[in-house]
Amino acid sequence: MTIPATEIRVNGTVQGVGFRPFVYRLAAQHGLIGSISNTADGVLIRVAGSEAGIDALYEALTRHPPPLARIVGLARQPATLPAGHTGFVILISESGGRSHTHVPPDIATCADCRREIMSPGDRRHRYPFTNCTNCGPRYSIIRSLPYDRPRTTMAAFPMCPACRAEYADPADRRFHAQPNACPVCGPELSWHDREGNRIAAADPLTNAVEALVRGAIVGIKGLGGFHLAVDAGDRQAIDRLRARKNRPAKPLAVMVRDLAFARRIALVGPTEEEQLTAIAAPIVLLRKKPDTALAENLAPGIDELGVMLPYTPLHHLLFARPETPPCLVMTSGNPAGEPLCKDNDEALARLAPYCDGFLLHNRDIHTRVDDSVVRMMQKRPRPLRRSRGYAPAPVRLAADLPPVLAVGAELKNCFCLARGRDAFLSQHIGDLSNLATLEFFEQALTRLGDLLEIEPQLAVADLHPDYLSSRFAQQLDLPLLRVQHHWAHAASVMAEHGLDEALAVILDGTGYGPDGTIWGGEVLHCTLRDFKRLGRLAPLPLPGGDMAARQPWRMGLAALHAANLIGRAEGLPLGGSPEEQSFILEMIAKQINCPVTSSCGRLFDGVSALLGICQVNTFEGQAAMELENLAARALQGASLLDSSLYADLRGQPLFAERDNLLEIAVTDCLRTLVDTRVAESKTVAELALYLHAFLVAAFGAMTEHLCKKSGVETVVLSGGSIQNRILAEGFADFFAAAGRRLYTNVQVPANDGGLALGQAVIGGTKGAG
Repeated sequence: MTIPATEIRVNGTVQGVGFRPFVYRLAAQHGLIGSISNTADGVLIRVAGSEAGIDALYEALTRHPPPLARIVGLARQPATLPAGHTGFVILISESGGRSHTHVPPDIATCADCRREIMSPGDRRHRYPFTNCTNCGPRYSIIRSLPYDRPRTTMAAFPMCPACRAEYADPADRRFHAQPNACPVCGPELSWHDREGNRIAAADPLTNAVEALVRGAIVGIKGLGGFHLAVDAGDRQAIDRLRARKNRPAKPLAVMVRDLAFARRIALVGPTEEEQLTAIAAPIVLLRKKPDTALAENLAPGIDELGVMLPYTPLHHLLFARPETPPCLVMTSGNPAGEPLCKDNDEALARLAPYCDGFLLHNRDIHTRVDDSVVRMMQKRPRPLRRSRGYAPAPVRLAADLPPVLAVGAELKNCFCLARGRDAFLSQHIGDLSNLATLEFFEQALTRLGDLLEIEPQLAVADLHPDYLSSRFAQQLDLPLLRVQHHWAHAASVMAEHGLDEALAVILDGTGYGPDGTIWGGEVLHCTLRDFKRLGRLAPLPLPGGDMAARQPWRMGLAALHAANLIGRAEGLPLGGSPEEQSFILEMIAKQINCPVTSSCGRLFDGVSALLGICQVNTFEGQAAMELENLAARALQGASLLDSSLYADLRGQPLFAERDNLLEIAVTDCLRTLVDTRVAESKTVAELALYLHAFLVAAFGAMTEHLCKKSGVETVVLSGGSIQNRILAEGFADFFAAAGRRLYTNVQVPANDGGLALGQAVIGGTKGAG
């Protein structure tokens, strides 16, 4: 005789987040019997008892799930339990069948685990691999689903009796915590010299601290890969790191001891604090305070600093040592342009030229995951890099899609696997400019595809014929759809917010247009099935193609030539030798290797060179970042629309129709900049701000005109240039004043790191149609 029961199926991020112990305790609380198990689809619960108790359990799942869980599907139906069933049990996970569950991201150390590692009487005192169901490694250690210890890299560490007892105790927060470990049975640290030799040490962490105090560069194996660490107050040590990595100017992220020290070096408001202390623990861009003890060469030419708090027990123990510098550079451990190192042997080989010593451990990292980065805009966090703590959690979609693979862009690559209403974006892959990163891309795709058991029916790639991601997609035995770059940017916003139609303002550095030119300053009319270009920045020549992006002085010359200002700009510190300038001008005049571009990013480069800010980019986006930085100094935290520079542009004719397109004539802007610069009637910072005011006024006026003409009320904003806070907030103020609904990227980056989401939704929509 069976027992009448209720079956509850739960889908979403419900494995590896303490969900089964949570349900176990609910069942005990309400006097229910039954079982729970992980399945390929999520979690399966069967319960019997009072209807009130079952309803209370279901209500708790709906309204108060575990903090790390994300439920996207919850269904109940009648079922039975075997006769004689007693108690509530956690069953061995079901395997077989196609997986539709979600993979949890890695999570920062919780307060309970922090308290244990700092308590002398606790058996995990000073243990750097402490975790529980509420924190610790997840995605980086999972080999396959369902999420159980034998399917993770912790399989190599059998639990000791004490850990096994915790794991089996429903009242313990380590009940079914798969990475559970302690000093008796778990992973351990080791100290190695720069040649990779293991140095006998009673406490390897002490060796690492001593090295950091001496000004050494230490390679530290962390949660998703390696960091290169050095004292952030030691200018000479940072100079050595920059020289060894050939990274002369790119800002370096830092990890600080605690929130109090973060406040000593930077402006930390409530929103910034919320992000710093979030379970994802991203790097947060903060405005630096003046006159701190930090070295000036951390972020030269930039008034912001990437700051994060300790997010693993190892980090917390490192900063708990009183001699440890309170702020450490923690930059990605990789040769320039290559993927993050994750394995010990790999790091000892690839990072040896940079490091003076290595702090390693023997818990394998299955999937490398770099740090995430966010920036506050409109008092909300906006992702610049979506990786550790976020990936591979899905973006929830408004409509079902068939299984789709979108391979993303060339720079800041992330790919996307979509199925049903879930779009799973990968962690940050990087710039697909070399074989090592392409191999990482392929490996990450294979691993995530295997975990999610998604078999794509369609591949989607960028229009650009030379992107390695697009070439990869061509080689797949799948139908291939090419999607224009800026349409995909627009669709990424539309996908996040469930929009069917919008006018899109897309500003970035480069994107291949259907006309064979380089786009990057566009107004488009978009649905998820088609788009039309309605407006653009007036095109400029791109002398030398991609070389112009690396040498902004070339774009400065191109801008002067386009505006007929060559003679009036003599004496400006443009960059390039006289012979080089003469050669480039001849190239432009004869239209030799000078494709045209409407790119906003290249306009920023050109103006940065004209103003003497940056003539050569040593990293991608340097000229634009330094230009924005100066503009922010001139704006001083005020609204762009309240500035006199913006007021002077009101009512001016900022666009006109040309070749059936509305076009913003940048020549007027350039003439104003050059004439004012030559006359020295405004500061360089004010002129940098003028460019921002011009772009917001011109694109705002053009888009408002098109809204009235088309009847489309909704505007979306995306592209790498929208990482610029002045532009993003300026457009927000403009469209709010105009009464338009403006949407921007919130869950994925506005840069090319979010492009694959738009590609996937376009491909899936067209494929489903």
